[in-house]
Amino acid sequence: MVVLLSACSKSEEGGTKPFFYIPDGFPDPVYQFQNNPVTPAGFALGKKLFYDPILSRDSTIACGSCHQQFVAFAHSDHKLSHGIDNLLGNRNSPALYNIAWFPNFMWDGGVNHLEVQPLAPISNPVEMDETMPNVLLKLKRSNSYPGMFEDAFGSDTITTQAMMRAMAQFMGSMISADSKYDRYEAGKVNLTSAELNGLQLFRAKCESCHKEPLLTDMSFRNNGLDSYFTKDPGRALISTLPQDSGLFRVPSLRNVALTFPYMHDGRFEKLMDVMNHYNSGIQPSSTLDPLLSSNSIPLTLAEKNDLIAFLGTLTDYTFIRDSRFKE
Repeated sequence: MVVLLSACSKSEEGGTKPFFYIPDGFPDPVYQFQNNPVTPAGFALGKKLFYDPILSRDSTIACGSCHQQFVAFAHSDHKLSHGIDNLLGNRNSPALYNIAWFPNFMWDGGVNHLEVQPLAPISNPVEMDETMPNVLLKLKRSNSYPGMFEDAFGSDTITTQAMMRAMAQFMGSMISADSKYDRYEAGKVNLTSAELNGLQLFRAKCESCHKEPLLTDMSFRNNGLDSYFTKDPGRALISTLPQDSGLFRVPSLRNVALTFPYMHDGRFEKLMDVMNHYNSGIQPSSTLDPLLSSNSIPLTLAEKNDLIAFLGTLTDYTFIRDSRFKE
């Protein structure tokens, strides 16, 4: 049973579609939309803000610049995020979907609330390099925003809280749950023999970290990319704990065929590169995840190909083509 928690919008297929819902088999979301119910006006405001480069210092970079719908709101074929003045970040832009289920955000978990998350890229000097007082001033001076805030929240007073809540309505409504895998789980389609074998391999060798149905366990782990952590200590930047050095968020694998390159620094271009890493490229270190202590996940070439075939079933074409999220 799909649980609906918000108003509905028109879909390109006709009829109406809920802005936010809990798909079959999903747990309850972390973000409480009861405190910020999605409305058509709030969703529209959040969408406009998401795609508006006015949030950056020189009005050149929007959230949508590094989070593009056709690749599940990742950054197409970019190893590292590109920001203001063509500066490069030091991490790969993560895809955005199902984030209402996330207890924290960013590769290191440095943000712990959906309504706070946009503040990080807005203030980052190599991303949008702006301050919230300047953002609010620009929004107040615009011709369209005061009226949109009034429609969404009953007042044309533009505040950081109202802005963040509108963006949470839009981004939190990005739900990906209609892939071939989902339809197979619902008994609507069959998988090929390669895909089915890949699913069985996935559940035997990968699901310890990439748990269904979200395809992540939301944890932070060291998956053996490096033997030392002088360049990017990962989770340790937030916790300051030595045992967190080299730990990064376990990403959801939904839409993974679209969101290359892979890992926090985009070092792997292809899914086969990822397979080869887990098969023979794991680097030992003091914080290596215990599940990888053997330094390899044994996989034959045929098994790698079957796993990749299964991962292809996680692509949600309904989501990446949904007109509600288009700029």
